[in-house]
Parts: sequence; C-alpha cells; structure tokens
Amino acid sequence: MCIIDKLKKSGFISTKELSDWQEQQLQAAVRKGEAIRLKNGIYADIDALANTMVDIRTIIPNGILCLWSAWSIYHLTTQIPNAYYVAIERTRKIILPDYPEFQLVFQSDKLLSIGVTQKDVQGYNVPIFDMERSVCDAIKYRNKVGIDVMAEILQTYLKRPDKNISLLMDYAAKLRLRNTLNQYLEVWQ
Repeated sequence: MCIIDKLKKSGFISTKELSDWQEQQLQAAVRKGEAIRLKNGIYADIDALANTMVDIRTIIPNGILCLWSAWSIYHLTTQIPNAYYVAIERTRKIILPDYPEFQLVFQSDKLLSIGVTQKDVQGYNVPIFDMERSVCDAIKYRNKVGIDVMAEILQTYLKRPDKNISLLMDYAAKLRLRNTLNQYLEVWQ
C-alpha cells in the first residue's frame, strides 16, 4: 500500500515505522499540499483535519481527552470546545503541533488512572475519561470553567437515563470532591 493511501485511510501517521522511501513520499505529499506536518514525526492528511476529532493517541501518546472535549462528546454541555483538552502526567514534557490547538491538563498518575475508558469518536479509538469522571472534573474545575457551566453539566447528567450515581460518588470520593458534590446534588435533586 502506498504511504499516501495509508495516510488517507488513517488520517494521521507517525514516521517511526516508515522506510526512507515512504518518508520521501510523505515529504512529496506535504509539498503538494496533500498532507501537513503537525510536529516532528507526526503528519496528517489535510482532509482528516477537517473532522472534529483527531487521532489523539498519535499526536499525544498516553493522553486522555478530558474537560470541554469530554463534555462535548458526552453531550453534557451545549458549548463547543475551543481546543482539544488532553490530560497528561504532571511531569511529562511534550511538543504540541501548531494546529489543531491543544490544551494540556497536568495531573498525577493516580488521578489519571481514575475513570479512563476508550470510545470510538468519528472512527478514532480515543482514550477519554468516562462520563462520571467528566462530571467530577466539572465540579473540580468549577471555578475555572464557571459555576454556570458546571451546573449545566451536572443537571444534564442527572437527567440522563444512563447515569450511574454510585460510580459518580465513588469517583467523587477518590477525587476528594464528595462533600462538594453532595451539596450540589441536594440543590438539584
């Protein structure tokens, strides 16, 4: 399979597994405007960038979609994210591409392990915090995102038939948010 066909099929490609000849083909595609270099060793098909989702695992290995990105995917908010919000390990250094825009959320390994799942989003298998963890994050970051946004997310979650309150409370305890969550639940339930 030609490297350009492979790029068009997957949308994103890393040069790690390419031969010299395939890299030359990729560079030719960049010169023709068929592909774009996102960062050193990561290339994207121009059409793939038109999608609203990108291959997070290729661009930020071990990154986890969170906050605005997760809330949008779970339809917990009506607001559209201005970037891809990705949680990574606190001490990790990473080079981000100029486009698309990413916002990194640095967390400890312990926090990163709570509520991680995989979800198929527009054909990409994306690591993302599950819905209950995402709701907990809205409460945790309520002063940064705004109380109104947090309220919208929690109220939307509470109306959903697929909610799991016991899992939400378990995550809230692990994230040290249980008392705060209880206060908001008393108001809206």
